[in-house]
Amino acid sequence: MAELLDDLRAETASFEALLQPLRDEDWERPTPAEGWAIRDQVSHLAWFDDAAGLAAADPDAYRASLQDFRSVDHVALESRGMSPPELREWFRAARARSLEAFAALDARERVPWFGPAMSAASFVTARLMETWAHGQDVADALGVTREPTVRLRHVATMGFRARPYSFAVRGLPVPADPVRAELAMPDGTLWTAGPDDSGSAVRGSILDFCLVVTQRIHLSDTALELTGEPARAWMEIAQAFAGPPGKGRAPRSG
Repeated sequence: MAELLDDLRAETASFEALLQPLRDEDWERPTPAEGWAIRDQVSHLAWFDDAAGLAAADPDAYRASLQDFRSVDHVALESRGMSPPELREWFRAARARSLEAFAALDARERVPWFGPAMSAASFVTARLMETWAHGQDVADALGVTREPTVRLRHVATMGFRARPYSFAVRGLPVPADPVRAELAMPDGTLWTAGPDDSGSAVRGSILDFCLVVTQRIHLSDTALELTGEPARAWMEIAQAFAGPPGKGRAPRSG
């Protein structure tokens, strides 16, 4: 948990660094998420950090609060009257509260969420994944290229473990055949998951893999190598985040 929390703090700092130089009008820039500006990416993270902190600190109160939740788009709409300084402060305060709540949890403690309940360790990993993914939306809106870090191993872990969920959330049967992942990390090491004797595999950069499983890029716009139908069937619908099936991104090439 200590390592996860340190990495979440580092990912938070990376996200805030994207926001730091923005002028007020920059917060209205459209992002690749349809209908969402940069301001909506920030309010989304802030709102769900508040929800995550409540889920970690008071699960019963969190479950009761779900009756007031409508949709992620409604969250964005409700927050559009806030000024950039107010949004920035909301995110900082909500993230600080959630980090405090996470720090009190045992790694194996179960935490309720919008999808299935998760261990505290997976819960924190999911917050890091969300921060990185929405940070990618902001970076794309600004035309900024972010240097990948070894923290992507957490995003890859979440994406790999969510393979059954990617099928289940679409009402599809989960393939029985396992898939192997062999992904090159930014530091030159190899991140792997799944049985090494699997006949189906995903190989390439961990950045490409993470962009696909968070639906920030179309599979055809990556250099990922897919072996076997189970790997391709998964990567075409991969979804690391909870909730209904995402729309994904349209291909840029071809």
